[in-house]
Amino acid sequence: MKKIHFRCLAAMWLLLAGLSGRSRPAYAADGIETAGTALAAALPAAAGGLCLLHEDREGAVQLLESTALTLGVTYALKYAIDEDRPDGGKHSFPSGHTSVSFSAAEFMRSRYGWNYALPAYALAGFVGYSRIEADRHHMHDVLAGAAVGVFSSMLFTTPRNGLLVSATAGDGGYALHFTLTL
Repeated sequence: MKKIHFRCLAAMWLLLAGLSGRSRPAYAADGIETAGTALAAALPAAAGGLCLLHEDREGAVQLLESTALTLGVTYALKYAIDEDRPDGGKHSFPSGHTSVSFSAAEFMRSRYGWNYALPAYALAGFVGYSRIEADRHHMHDVLAGAAVGVFSSMLFTTPRNGLLVSATAGDGGYALHFTLTL
């Protein structure tokens, strides 16, 4: 069974590695863009690694489902809207690198809690920043990509056994949510 999960996660990683394909030469990338592209592949791979570490078959399935939805929605929007990139390329909206990064971060939060998710969210934020800094996306592309990723993972991911604590903020104040699964 572990071989099957490893193959599924490896296939997902290869699919995500395709996100690095772009219309300009590789030598045009700077260090920040290169780091952001690497993190866009590393964050989903790390989420998959957590599933393997915890021997969490259900989590692996949820990760694959949420990643598939993230990619499907992202690319449907890219081709439906066909917005030009700041550097003149096509299919800017939304940012795919950002969507998969935030999908992985939200999966980690929803499934395993903030201990894993906090650094993942910080790294996902860096991925979004790197796309703007590299002149590959507008701010609204990155924000939309983050929203697609977070909501896709929220739809498919349930907490692993144990207590999950999350916080929300609104106009009227703040709230802590406690979820206990047995």
